[in-house]
Amino acid sequence: MNHYCTYFDRGFLIQGLALWRSLATHDPDATLWVLALDEFTAEVLEEFREPRLRTVRLVELESGDPALGPAKADRTRIEYFFTLSPCWPRWLLAMQPGISRITYLDADMAFFARPAPIFSAMDEAGASVLVTEHRFPPWLRHYERHGRFNVGILAFRNDGPARACLDDWRAKCLAWCHDRLEDGKYADQKYLDDWPGRLGGALLVLGDPGVNAAPWNWAGLRWTREGAALSVAGRPLVLFHFARFRPLAGDRWFQSGQLDYGVMPGWLRRCLYGAYWRGLASARAELATRRPGLDFRRASARRDREYWRSIPIRLAFGSDWLRVGASFISIAPFVGRWSGRVIAALRRRVGVS
Repeated sequence: MNHYCTYFDRGFLIQGLALWRSLATHDPDATLWVLALDEFTAEVLEEFREPRLRTVRLVELESGDPALGPAKADRTRIEYFFTLSPCWPRWLLAMQPGISRITYLDADMAFFARPAPIFSAMDEAGASVLVTEHRFPPWLRHYERHGRFNVGILAFRNDGPARACLDDWRAKCLAWCHDRLEDGKYADQKYLDDWPGRLGGALLVLGDPGVNAAPWNWAGLRWTREGAALSVAGRPLVLFHFARFRPLAGDRWFQSGQLDYGVMPGWLRRCLYGAYWRGLASARAELATRRPGLDFRRASARRDREYWRSIPIRLAFGSDWLRVGASFISIAPFVGRWSGRVIAALRRRVGVS
């Protein structure tokens, strides 16, 4: 049995349930441990009474890790959530010694195929820790200043090297974990750059392009489809990271999260985001039977200056999408894929890295 963990609050409850349903479809024996970041989320999840969907309240983790208290006091809510990234799997491995390996997942991900290749690769390498690179295409390499590796999926065995890795990562995040670049640090993520040197052969940098495919790397990969199945550079798509995909108005107008990287062509958007939307809509309907009116987190009505300044370029590249059924329509379908290259070039021109 594979054990996974994630965390989310009420604002990500729909995405979190969609993740669980996709995981249960493709890994039927899996157990997902959810760190509920508010009482509402804990209560709703517990009402499902599913033995393989396990809920832990944030207060339980905090009582077992008192060092979180001072950290919570000196950072924003999202920065505190970043701080939890190493603390949560570390606590699970300590409290549940029967878990031989824990795989952390961001809540805005979905499975499209069996995850068995992830663990087969880890077993064959004899690795204690697994990470994936961002895999930025050449024109987006400047984003590596935020980290070579992505925190979206990480796997840790319950052994000495993995626990030592989690201890070290936790100590660093407790000391500093802010949503800004500073002295070679960035949130919880930049610390992972040290892992190859620290862990050596105990670390597997998974090279499978079908695992943690994402808005920032899709444009550098070759995508094909056979029926409903997608392949990435000749490998089955296993796990996609739907980062920054958010409703802007109702459930018709969406932020794609792709402006900075390149907007997908329509056929790929239909295959990926159409399938994800069906999962989200199903999860929302399921939750509505328990909490009528529960919906997606909405964008703040008070949008900052950067939001309004970005409107012309968002319109030019069609990075905001209109949903019609399970299709997401861009108003600039033929130029959107160039947005990442153009924005990178503009940043170079004005001296912004």
